[in-house]
Amino acid sequence: MEFDRPLREARLLRRYKRFLADAEFADTGEACTVHCPNTGAMTGCAEPGSRVWLSHSDNPRRRYAWTWELVETADGTLVGIHTGRTNAIVGEALEAGRIPELAGYCAHRFADRDAGRPAHDGGLRREARYPDSRSRADFLLDGEPPCWVEVKNVTAAVSGRRAVFPDAVSARASAHMRMLAGRRRAGDAAVLVFCVQRGDVDVVAPAREIDPAYAEALAAAAAEGVQVLAWGASVTPEGIRLDRPLEVDIAG
Repeated sequence: MEFDRPLREARLLRRYKRFLADAEFADTGEACTVHCPNTGAMTGCAEPGSRVWLSHSDNPRRRYAWTWELVETADGTLVGIHTGRTNAIVGEALEAGRIPELAGYCAHRFADRDAGRPAHDGGLRREARYPDSRSRADFLLDGEPPCWVEVKNVTAAVSGRRAVFPDAVSARASAHMRMLAGRRRAGDAAVLVFCVQRGDVDVVAPAREIDPAYAEALAAAAAEGVQVLAWGASVTPEGIRLDRPLEVDIAG
């Protein structure tokens, strides 16, 4: 995923009210209020004085034209903090066949599309509604059986190249695990993908001390046959790309 236009470097002054942050542009010293597209605690990723990168929107209806995209941590690691980018990053990897466990679902469709023939025999649907529910999965990959995919963004601070999810209590994340487990019981395939937008991670684990309910929901879903994958991304001011599989420690 490449950014539509160059990001602008700034210095973080403070993050507050979950969705807001104040920053100071590196080139002019001008301060502005920016949208923070991350509802988590952002542990280790919201330290005042950190270098950050912002994107700009020309939409006149927006109250805040600038959006916080990246942060440089104390050890120099670039982290993508925009959770709204996560599905685009994973969707791009799915379409390109870069996630081997899921590559077969999209192979025929995209090979035919690239050859100029109508798509057939499967494909990828975004925001697909679960049967008999108002909830939607991030992706539904058509096939026999169909495969339901939920994606979770990981930005939490790490120790010993280990990251955890979530960084705040998330009843919604636990509900998603129960939905995936339900699809497995119905005979479908179900996959959780942790998208780690930072390069200093080798292992992803549930944050049992932060959200024990999620840790239990994850373990229960895995026991039902839900496949749990983690992929790390290379992060630059030009773009973010999934490029390496990571280990998952479900026991935490």
